[in-house]
Amino acid sequence: MLAELVVRQAGFAPVKGMRHLALDAVELDAQGARGDRSHCLVDVDAARVLRTVQHPALVGVVARVDGDVVSLTLPTGEAVSAPAVRNGRTITCDYWGRPVALELTDGPHAALLSDWLGRPVRLAAAPRGGVVFADPVTVVGTASLRELARRTGHEALTRQAARLRSTLVVETDMPFVEDTWAGRDVVVGEATVRIGGPIPRCAVVDHHPETGTKDVRLLKALVRERPTNRAGEPMLGVYATCTRPGRVAVSR
Repeated sequence: MLAELVVRQAGFAPVKGMRHLALDAVELDAQGARGDRSHCLVDVDAARVLRTVQHPALVGVVARVDGDVVSLTLPTGEAVSAPAVRNGRTITCDYWGRPVALELTDGPHAALLSDWLGRPVRLAAAPRGGVVFADPVTVVGTASLRELARRTGHEALTRQAARLRSTLVVETDMPFVEDTWAGRDVVVGEATVRIGGPIPRCAVVDHHPETGTKDVRLLKALVRERPTNRAGEPMLGVYATCTRPGRVAVSR
């Protein structure tokens, strides 16, 4: 019998790098959470996808996608909500060393975001899984967040799971127990996921999950407290893939 995990938080960012939304439920399939990173920003001249670690101001932008309509709200309150019309132009961008074909869109979004970031960018529609670093689902346990908050002195971490941008936060009693789940299938709501390897963390965790402002030195603390990979990146949480699709609702 498969173990069943209680999901305490679920979410994703509809536009890569922007605010990680807290959702009441997500729909999982083989390509991850439906709607997760359906769009991204691109530097057309450099043929690159903008990444949060290089542009943390993106975190302050709240994005929502409903069909073709993309709604964006800046921290200033300035907002647009309009169709992001695919204009037929495809650009192949480098994403962590692999080519990804992205469809450029027309609409007011590019002007708003270019002004906000201080550089010309375009909003593009991404294929499912196209701008995902590794496995499409990420999981972290509540006990790990509590223990990390205790060890590092950053008590707010227990309320800021969005800082880790995990698809699912699951109830656990033992800190970092998810490290031992590799290769296991577990039930989450109506779905089943297979747990993969640990997630290497970057400097994004140092930025407030709502404002994007650098407010803690969490990455340095993680290096002290957690195992690291060959690149010196500390591990926290685990990747997963969906082996049985279904709806995953949050248990309050």
